[in-house]
Amino acid sequence: MIDITGKRSRFFLISGVVILIGIISLAVFGLQAGIELRGGSMLTLGFEQEVDLSELRDELGSLGYTDAIVQTTGEGDYLIRTTKLAAGEKTELKENLTARFGSFAERGFEDIDPIIARQTARTATIAVAVAAIGILLYVTWAFRRMPKPFRYGACAIVALLHDTLVALGVFSIIGGILGWEINLMFITGILAVIGYSVNNTVVVFDRIRENLRESPGSDFEVIVNNSLVETITRSLNTSLTTIIVVLALLLFVGATIQNFTVVLLIGVIAGTFSSLFIAPLLLVVWEKGEWRRFIKWLPVKS
Repeated sequence: MIDITGKRSRFFLISGVVILIGIISLAVFGLQAGIELRGGSMLTLGFEQEVDLSELRDELGSLGYTDAIVQTTGEGDYLIRTTKLAAGEKTELKENLTARFGSFAERGFEDIDPIIARQTARTATIAVAVAAIGILLYVTWAFRRMPKPFRYGACAIVALLHDTLVALGVFSIIGGILGWEINLMFITGILAVIGYSVNNTVVVFDRIRENLRESPGSDFEVIVNNSLVETITRSLNTSLTTIIVVLALLLFVGATIQNFTVVLLIGVIAGTFSSLFIAPLLLVVWEKGEWRRFIKWLPVKS
């Protein structure tokens, strides 16, 4: 029998290191808000001839758009995100780019008011908070016939927060390197990660509940370990198939859902880890009263 619960300190250490790196990245790079969340304009251009990405960025900087974010799409077009462009500014920008790089086709243009963007950001934050509270209440209710059902809901929320922090941290690193911005697709990805994480966690918790009913007098740590061994193959297979689909979306759909697929990919990996090696093991720590063992700076009772 594989001893998973006995190695809980190692799994907590791995998560702690990953989250710490993510927090450092968030402090250094932060998360760059896209036009949906801060307001601005996004112009999609398709040049007739090949244009170097760095040259396009340099040209935009020389025109005064030093904060412009430029990305390529899967179709070979260019996404230019910048501050809100008035009609005259947009026309002037297009004329300057034509003079520098030749003719191009305007594939799309979006213009979002900063006030609407702030309202969108506020609504997205509320949505995430409401989802977390709803999950806590639901999991607690679903396991209401178990001893101390609140622990199941609380551990599911901790796993959820773990996955969210990992996704934010890794995306911050990617954004700092590649200049990616967060947008509504990013928020959608975070909500999808929350749902996926809780689904996997509940499956493991449900197996723990079944095994506790079959062997009510057994040691809780042994019950949790057996439940993890019984569900680990199912969880890994489910996650692997999901990752394959997400990778296909990332490679072939293009930049329109880029943030969604990247966040979902990170979240599926983090969610699989937390549902197997964080949430159930926290139940063991809570049951055995081992919090002081994992929080070294607290005084240990003699």
